[in-house]
Amino acid sequence: MHSAPVRLRFDLSYDGTDFSGWAAQPGLRTVQGSLEAGIATLLRIAEPESTRLTVGGRTDAGVHARGQVAHLDVAEARLDQWAGRRRPDQPVPGEAELARVRARKLNGVVAREAPDIVVHSVRRVPSTFDARFSALRRRYEYRLIGAGMRKDPLVARYTAEVPRPLDFDAMQSAADELLGLNDFTTFCKARDGATAVRDLLRFEWRRTEDGAYAARIEADAFCHSMVRALIGAVVAVGSGRIDRDELVALRDARMRTSRFTVMPAHGLSLEEIAYPDDDELDSRAAATRARRAPVGRS
Repeated sequence: MHSAPVRLRFDLSYDGTDFSGWAAQPGLRTVQGSLEAGIATLLRIAEPESTRLTVGGRTDAGVHARGQVAHLDVAEARLDQWAGRRRPDQPVPGEAELARVRARKLNGVVAREAPDIVVHSVRRVPSTFDARFSALRRRYEYRLIGAGMRKDPLVARYTAEVPRPLDFDAMQSAADELLGLNDFTTFCKARDGATAVRDLLRFEWRRTEDGAYAARIEADAFCHSMVRALIGAVVAVGSGRIDRDELVALRDARMRTSRFTVMPAHGLSLEEIAYPDDDELDSRAAATRARRAPVGRS
């Protein structure tokens, strides 16, 4: 079909327990692979590569998402096909209703093989929208319990366990030391030629109603394994393995270390990706694509 493409935004959630991460991989069950197969079936496209999604936050194996976002370009004719036929006497639905209809139809197909994915909305957005590069910030939550804390089997698959007692106040104090614009190489698996400079906007701990500790951690962007490494470093302080001064020294050293561990994937959930207004999408994407300048050492 050769009609002009329309950009669609997908808002979705998934339980990452049984997925090998977001990214499609041959022979493995992934969120992207399951979604693209469902879209290809729905639109009767023979090559799933034609339905390649761009994601806002690429999650690792076992990581969950409550607020994932992706985008895809679809020909206008195929988009009309997706909505289904309408009787002549039926009113033309608005975009909000069409977004729900598209999501419902896609869920019906995807649920056959991947009931642990739920698509909430599939709506038209400007061509300048980019799920990855237009994002202003991303928010994650990490849940854990320490030794002696109450275990709840109903949330065990979403809650990591630490085999030592944890000092809540010490963890919050340690988290405060990591806020702001920093080079987070100590906490990242950096790609060649990429920078680990990020602006950590929020890192707050709270006690949940079911007795766990949960961290809200928010930044303009994260590099690979950064969230789970940051949690691991703070847990190392909370369990007494390192103190706050050593954490600061490790941060400033900008080198990978064995003094703390990267926490398990199943305690982590992508909660939200925030975007600017439509008229600011293009400039935001351009700013995100620009390589960040190094942060000087103090």
